[in-house]
Amino acid sequence: MAKNILQGKNILLRAPEPTDIDFIHKMENDPQIWHFGNTLMPYSHYQIEQYVLNIQHDIFAEKQVRLMIETNATGSGRKIVGAIDLFDFDPQHQRAGIGILIIQEEREKGYAAEALKLLVEYSFKILQLHQLFCNITADNPASIQLFEKAGFVPCGLKKEWRLHTNKWVDELTYQIINK
Repeated sequence: MAKNILQGKNILLRAPEPTDIDFIHKMENDPQIWHFGNTLMPYSHYQIEQYVLNIQHDIFAEKQVRLMIETNATGSGRKIVGAIDLFDFDPQHQRAGIGILIIQEEREKGYAAEALKLLVEYSFKILQLHQLFCNITADNPASIQLFEKAGFVPCGLKKEWRLHTNKWVDELTYQIINK
Protein backbone atom coordinates (compact mmCIF):
# COMPACT_ATOMS: atom_id res chain seq x y z
CA MET A 1 0.00 0.00 0.00
CA ALA A 2 1.35 3.44 -0.98
CA LYS A 3 2.19 5.93 1.76
CA ASN A 4 -0.16 8.91 2.05
CA ILE A 5 2.20 11.84 1.51
CA LEU A 6 -0.06 14.06 3.61
CA GLN A 7 0.02 11.77 6.65
CA GLY A 8 2.82 11.85 9.16
CA LYS A 9 3.52 10.10 12.42
CA ASN A 10 1.29 12.33 14.56
CA ILE A 11 -0.86 14.35 12.14
CA LEU A 12 -2.50 14.30 8.77
CA LEU A 13 -3.34 17.11 6.39
CA ARG A 14 -6.77 16.97 4.79
CA ALA A 15 -9.28 19.11 2.95
CA PRO A 16 -11.77 21.12 5.02
CA GLU A 17 -15.10 19.40 5.61
CA PRO A 18 -18.48 20.76 6.74
CA THR A 19 -17.76 19.46 10.25
CA ASP A 20 -14.81 21.92 10.36
CA ILE A 21 -16.94 25.04 9.87
CA ASP A 22 -17.19 25.92 13.57
CA PHE A 23 -13.46 25.38 14.08
CA ILE A 24 -12.52 27.54 11.07
CA HIS A 25 -15.01 30.21 12.14
CA LYS A 26 -13.46 30.37 15.61
CA MET A 27 -9.91 30.36 14.23
CA GLU A 28 -10.54 33.04 11.58
CA ASN A 29 -12.35 35.29 14.06
CA ASP A 30 -9.63 35.35 16.70
CA PRO A 31 -8.49 39.01 16.71
CA GLN A 32 -5.21 37.92 18.34
CA ILE A 33 -4.10 36.43 15.00
CA TRP A 34 -5.53 38.96 12.56
CA HIS A 35 -2.21 40.79 12.34
CA PHE A 36 -0.61 37.71 10.75
CA GLY A 37 -2.80 38.15 7.69
CA ASN A 38 -4.85 40.94 6.28
CA THR A 39 -8.01 40.44 8.32
CA LEU A 40 -9.63 43.53 9.79
CA MET A 41 -13.21 42.34 10.23
CA PRO A 42 -14.73 39.10 11.51
CA TYR A 43 -16.13 36.54 9.10
CA SER A 44 -19.71 35.45 9.52
CA HIS A 45 -20.54 31.81 10.14
CA TYR A 46 -22.38 31.88 6.80
CA GLN A 47 -19.26 33.15 4.96
CA ILE A 48 -17.14 30.34 6.42
CA GLU A 49 -19.84 27.80 5.63
CA GLN A 50 -20.02 28.98 2.01
CA TYR A 51 -16.23 28.84 1.73
CA VAL A 52 -16.10 25.24 2.95
CA LEU A 53 -19.10 24.09 0.91
CA ASN A 54 -18.03 25.75 -2.34
CA ILE A 55 -14.27 25.34 -2.30
CA GLN A 56 -13.08 23.55 -5.43
CA HIS A 57 -9.87 22.50 -3.76
CA ASP A 58 -8.10 23.05 -7.07
CA ILE A 59 -4.91 25.03 -6.53
CA PHE A 60 -4.66 25.75 -10.26
CA ALA A 61 -8.12 27.38 -10.32
CA GLU A 62 -8.10 29.10 -6.93
CA LYS A 63 -4.34 29.84 -6.60
CA GLN A 64 -4.54 28.67 -2.99
CA VAL A 65 -5.45 25.67 -0.90
CA ARG A 66 -6.17 25.20 2.79
CA LEU A 67 -5.54 21.93 4.58
CA MET A 68 -6.72 21.11 8.07
CA ILE A 69 -4.14 19.73 10.49
CA GLU A 70 -5.69 16.80 12.34
CA THR A 71 -4.09 14.51 14.89
CA ASN A 72 -3.61 10.88 13.90
CA ALA A 73 -5.07 9.48 17.11
CA THR A 74 -7.44 6.59 16.59
CA GLY A 75 -11.15 6.64 17.25
CA SER A 76 -12.58 9.67 19.01
CA GLY A 77 -9.09 10.88 19.92
CA ARG A 78 -8.71 12.67 16.56
CA LYS A 79 -8.91 16.43 16.70
CA ILE A 80 -8.15 19.43 14.54
CA VAL A 81 -5.24 21.49 15.84
CA GLY A 82 -4.83 24.03 13.06
CA ALA A 83 -4.61 24.76 9.37
CA ILE A 84 -1.86 25.16 6.79
CA ASP A 85 -2.26 27.07 3.55
CA LEU A 86 -0.58 27.36 0.21
CA PHE A 87 -1.31 30.80 -1.25
CA ASP A 88 -0.18 33.02 -4.13
CA PHE A 89 0.32 29.87 -6.19
CA ASP A 90 2.17 30.77 -9.38
CA PRO A 91 2.29 27.80 -11.80
CA GLN A 92 4.41 29.67 -14.35
CA HIS A 93 7.22 30.27 -11.87
CA GLN A 94 6.42 27.14 -9.84
CA ARG A 95 6.16 28.78 -6.43
CA ALA A 96 3.71 29.36 -3.61
CA GLY A 97 3.59 30.89 -0.15
CA ILE A 98 2.97 28.93 3.02
CA GLY A 99 1.03 30.05 6.06
CA ILE A 100 0.38 27.94 9.14
CA LEU A 101 -1.63 28.34 12.30
CA ILE A 102 -1.83 26.02 15.28
CA ILE A 103 -4.44 26.94 17.89
CA GLN A 104 -2.97 28.28 21.12
CA GLU A 105 -3.69 25.25 23.31
CA GLU A 106 -2.02 22.84 20.84
CA ARG A 107 1.24 24.72 20.26
CA GLU A 108 4.67 23.39 21.18
CA LYS A 109 3.67 19.77 20.52
CA GLY A 110 5.49 19.42 17.18
CA TYR A 111 2.34 19.64 15.03
CA ALA A 112 3.49 22.72 13.11
CA ALA A 113 6.89 21.22 12.27
CA GLU A 114 5.33 17.97 11.07
CA ALA A 115 2.66 19.77 9.03
CA LEU A 116 5.27 22.03 7.43
CA LYS A 117 7.46 19.05 6.55
CA LEU A 118 4.53 17.22 4.96
CA LEU A 119 3.41 20.25 2.95
CA VAL A 120 6.93 21.00 1.69
CA GLU A 121 7.32 17.38 0.57
CA TYR A 122 3.90 17.44 -1.13
CA SER A 123 4.64 20.78 -2.81
CA PHE A 124 7.95 19.62 -4.22
CA LYS A 125 7.09 16.01 -5.12
CA ILE A 126 3.46 16.23 -6.21
CA LEU A 127 2.92 19.86 -7.27
CA GLN A 128 6.47 20.02 -8.68
CA LEU A 129 7.05 23.48 -7.24
CA HIS A 130 10.50 25.01 -7.51
CA GLN A 131 10.25 27.14 -4.38
CA LEU A 132 8.13 27.99 -1.38
CA PHE A 133 8.18 31.20 0.62
CA CYS A 134 6.75 32.59 3.83
CA ASN A 135 6.44 36.02 5.41
CA ILE A 136 7.08 36.29 9.14
CA THR A 137 7.03 39.35 11.36
CA ALA A 138 10.37 39.96 13.03
CA ASP A 139 8.71 39.79 16.45
CA ASN A 140 7.66 36.14 15.94
CA PRO A 141 10.69 34.06 16.99
CA ALA A 142 8.67 30.81 17.19
CA SER A 143 7.74 31.00 13.50
CA ILE A 144 11.24 32.05 12.50
CA GLN A 145 12.66 29.02 14.32
CA LEU A 146 10.01 26.71 12.82
CA PHE A 147 10.76 27.70 9.23
CA GLU A 148 14.54 27.81 9.69
CA LYS A 149 14.47 24.29 11.17
CA ALA A 150 12.53 23.16 8.08
CA GLY A 151 15.30 24.48 5.81
CA PHE A 152 13.88 27.87 4.86
CA VAL A 153 16.48 30.62 4.56
CA PRO A 154 16.04 34.38 4.94
CA CYS A 155 15.95 36.21 1.62
CA GLY A 156 14.36 39.57 2.33
CA LEU A 157 13.47 42.22 4.86
CA LYS A 158 10.57 44.65 4.59
CA LYS A 159 11.16 47.49 7.07
CA GLU A 160 8.19 48.63 9.17
CA TRP A 161 5.90 46.56 6.93
CA ARG A 162 3.05 45.78 9.32
CA LEU A 163 1.26 47.90 11.87
CA HIS A 164 0.46 45.88 14.98
CA THR A 165 -0.84 47.38 18.23
CA ASN A 166 0.20 50.87 17.11
CA LYS A 167 3.77 49.75 16.44
CA TRP A 168 5.45 49.20 13.08
CA VAL A 169 7.03 45.76 12.74
CA ASP A 170 9.51 44.49 10.15
CA GLU A 171 8.52 41.51 8.03
CA LEU A 172 11.03 38.85 7.00
CA THR A 173 10.74 36.75 3.86
CA TYR A 174 12.04 33.18 3.90
CA GLN A 175 12.23 30.67 1.08
CA ILE A 176 13.20 27.11 0.38
CA ILE A 177 14.20 25.93 -3.09
CA ASN A 178 13.55 22.44 -4.40
CA LYS A 179 16.93 20.99 -5.25
